[in-house]
Amino acid sequence: MRTADEGPDRGRSDSPTGLQSFAVLLRRMNSEFNRLTHEFAQKQGLHPTDVQALIAILDADHGEVGSAMTPGRLREQLDLTSGAVTACLDRLERAGHVRRSRDSGDRRVVHLHYAPAAKLVARDFFMPLAASTDAARRQFDEDELLVVVRFLEAMNDELTHLRPEERRS
Repeated sequence: MRTADEGPDRGRSDSPTGLQSFAVLLRRMNSEFNRLTHEFAQKQGLHPTDVQALIAILDADHGEVGSAMTPGRLREQLDLTSGAVTACLDRLERAGHVRRSRDSGDRRVVHLHYAPAAKLVARDFFMPLAASTDAARRQFDEDELLVVVRFLEAMNDELTHLRPEERRS
C-alpha cells in the first residue's frame, strides 16, 4: 500500500492532497471553529480563553476514568499561569458554567466539572455545528470515515509535538 508521502502528487502544490491544499482547508476549518467559539464567548459574556477551558473540562469529562480535569491540568493544557487559571475558573463558576469539587480521598485535589445547565446552553448554541458535522459525515462510508479519524488522530498527535519540551509528558 502506498502512503501519502510516496504518492505521485506529494510535491505538487496544486494537488488536492498536497500540503498546500491541506494547509488551506485546515486554516479555513480552524477559522470557522474560532468564529463560533468567539460568538459563544461573546453571547455568554466570557473570554475566549474561558471557552477553551470549558472545552478542556468537557473533553476530560468524556475521557478515561480518573482523567477528571484539575486546575493544574487545565493550567498545563492551556499554558496559563496559576493566577490566570484561578481567574478563569472564578469567572466560569460565577457564570454557572463550572463546578469545583474536592476529591474525597485527598481534599487538596480539586476536580472541575461542566455544570449540567451550562452544558445545555452550549449544546443548544452548538447544535447547528453538530448538525453540519453529521451532514458532512453522512457523505462518507465507514471505511472513509475510519481514514478521516486516523488522519485527525495523527494530526492531533503531531500538534502535541509542537509544544515546548517541558510540557510534553
